[in-house]
Amino acid sequence: MKTRTFISIVVFFASLPLFVTAQEDAMIRSIRQRFDLFREKSVQEKMYVHLDRTLYLIGETIWFKAYNLDGNTHLPLDLSKVGYLEVLDQDNNAVAQTKFSIAAGKGNGTLLIPAGVISGSYKVRCYTSWMKNAGPDYFFETPVTIVNPFVRFDPGTEEVADEGYDVQFFPEGGHLVQGIESKVAFRAIGPDGKGLTFQGALVNSRNDTVARFTPERSGIGFFVFTPEKDEQYKAAVRNKRGQWSAYEFPAAEMVGYVMRLREGQGTMMDVVVSGKREDEDEPSTVYLLSHTRQGNVLADKKVWRKGSVTFQIDKSQLGEGISQITVFNEKLRPICERLYFKRPTQRLQVSATSSKNYITREKVSLELTAALGNAPAPLTDLSISIFREDSIQARPQQDISSYFWLSSDLKGTVEDPGYYFENPSSEKDRQLDNLMLTHGWRRFKWEQVFSNKPLAFDYLPEYDGHFIFAKLLNKNDSTPAKGVEAFLASLDVPARLYVAHSDPKGNLMFEVRKFTGPKEITLQTNLSRDSLYRFEFTSPFPRQFSDRKVPPFVFDKTMENQLLTRAINMQTSNAFMPVKYVDRNSTLTDSLPFFGMPDEKYFLDDYTRFPTMEEVLREYVKGVLVRRRQKQWHFWMVDKLIPNTLYNTDPLILLDGIPVFNAGKIIEFDPLKVKKIELISSRYFLGLSTFTGIVSFSTYQGNLGGFELDPRVTVMPYDGIQAEREFYAPRYDSANAGSRIPDFRNLLYWSPGVTTGADGKAHVDFYTSDQDGHYRVVVQGMNPAGVSGSHTFTFDVNRRNF
Repeated sequence: MKTRTFISIVVFFASLPLFVTAQEDAMIRSIRQRFDLFREKSVQEKMYVHLDRTLYLIGETIWFKAYNLDGNTHLPLDLSKVGYLEVLDQDNNAVAQTKFSIAAGKGNGTLLIPAGVISGSYKVRCYTSWMKNAGPDYFFETPVTIVNPFVRFDPGTEEVADEGYDVQFFPEGGHLVQGIESKVAFRAIGPDGKGLTFQGALVNSRNDTVARFTPERSGIGFFVFTPEKDEQYKAAVRNKRGQWSAYEFPAAEMVGYVMRLREGQGTMMDVVVSGKREDEDEPSTVYLLSHTRQGNVLADKKVWRKGSVTFQIDKSQLGEGISQITVFNEKLRPICERLYFKRPTQRLQVSATSSKNYITREKVSLELTAALGNAPAPLTDLSISIFREDSIQARPQQDISSYFWLSSDLKGTVEDPGYYFENPSSEKDRQLDNLMLTHGWRRFKWEQVFSNKPLAFDYLPEYDGHFIFAKLLNKNDSTPAKGVEAFLASLDVPARLYVAHSDPKGNLMFEVRKFTGPKEITLQTNLSRDSLYRFEFTSPFPRQFSDRKVPPFVFDKTMENQLLTRAINMQTSNAFMPVKYVDRNSTLTDSLPFFGMPDEKYFLDDYTRFPTMEEVLREYVKGVLVRRRQKQWHFWMVDKLIPNTLYNTDPLILLDGIPVFNAGKIIEFDPLKVKKIELISSRYFLGLSTFTGIVSFSTYQGNLGGFELDPRVTVMPYDGIQAEREFYAPRYDSANAGSRIPDFRNLLYWSPGVTTGADGKAHVDFYTSDQDGHYRVVVQGMNPAGVSGSHTFTFDVNRRNF
């Protein structure tokens, strides 16, 4: 019996490590599952916007193309159908705003620079409603220059004051620990956001120099040192004038963790975590999780021994681009974190060639080619801008590839991101790693991943239409009105009506479809029973902004003549070049009102005209009974679906799509102004609202025909989704060769949607203008697999000799 007991104990202890390992493996599986669940519920959008130029005059038009991608896969994302684009000044005041349509992850539009804008540097930012959940740091932003030649301006200079240095230090992994060697990256930038060159030294409390450092590129570099126990450090920086300044340096902790990345053998990489714990003798487990844009998730665990632990990562299993490596303690709290960059193996090779230099008003033919290595890239979506490079210089826009691979996943501004992708070398790899240390970033908080609470989002994706937000308040005390039915409509053909119910905070959300161009919208409650409310409109453009700085405005005063020439060209083009919009009417499949096909339709010109609306309804319109009770008029509907059913409550009454809750005002309306009457002769459900039928009156012009709305109806202008504008470029063929209309275009050609064929090629034709000079061609694009690329080249146009 004792022998059996002894054997059982041996078997138990022998199986204990297997049991513990299984438990730890279960924890890793749990970490993976939680992260995957978070990723599925928090889809990330990334957006890049190709602008036709980066310098504009007032009165000129910004032409743009937006690429909206899945932040994880970099594939076009068909989630949001509406994009928002703004031009912001240095104080984040919007000088121009617009909304544009997105389909299958692509959208394009235009924005006119208003005449009242002053000369200066601005930034264009673009985003969707869903992107607002992550905050403005994740919006696309790019600087532009706007010049108002009609108002005197005082441009700045390229000189940057030395006292404007901003020096920051970033220990690898996030922390310094006393007695443990650490790699410390640093970054120094000026007021313009550009990196600076300097000499620096790290000194202790005895004023002894323990490390010296200088930046490698863009004010960024690193040094290695070991902080001593109970020692405090300061950083001293000497600017180019030889002046020294002192800066704060992160304090070293007595207890904590330090992370170091080291290249291993082959494709392996070591992640060494060193540290000091209060309970150093107690066994503990640490976990590592790495992911690339929330994909390619790798997880591992190690037992903490003798003050350090080493994880190994196979770089071949990491995704391309920026990966985030995080180490957690046994309570799944992050203790160390850093970024790692893996160069993409594929890059879309875009090329474009022209046959020669040209003269004014000559036809130009461009051959565009997209390829992946030696293989053609069919169905590549390209956007092309061709503009005159005059003497008014402007900063070039960042290309699409470096933005998606680098800038979109890093905090702050990356100076010259394209540099890191040109002619890769070990030196650039080191500089890239410095960039990872100084621009650490992630699109979520770990508390959201491991929390048991469901994810909550303040903004929904506009998947089916544009959201219009308002707030319903009580007139007496301005408190929120809860659970009240509200109606939004506008004078539109076909008629559209939207109904919403206010939430406990009085918020209203209307999802409007095919809401294009500037309109006047009406907001009202059911005025037959509600009259004590007022509306406050909520702008879809958020008032939260990133901390990215706008570069200073610089203009060479010797270029005033060139500025005058461009101003004359702008005014001439606006006067003579027509404005055209893309005709989408032929492609519309739904031309019916929101209620669909009516049960009855009456065109009043087909009948004998009566002088009063009461006679018209009684004589012709069979489905409506006109009744008068207690000196008030009512319309009762006869249900065609349910025999012998008469509704004794008023139906929904519409005039040109606008709800009217007083039938008496319709009775008083001149019937000679009404073109047709349509009926829905049964119960109609719209959202959470139910109506005992619909009676719709339409005037000839669709403009209410002089009908006066109830003064309690809120009427306000509202810009819907912009209509797609067609880029106009004249053709000087045989039919138009002798045109005497001046052509002073600086932007020769713009196309947001050129698609390559099966051979990876596309062809573009256009004509030069009357402006000679140096012209730049910028091509940005992406293939269906999410691989992006760009190409830039120039050609000359010489003046025609007559």
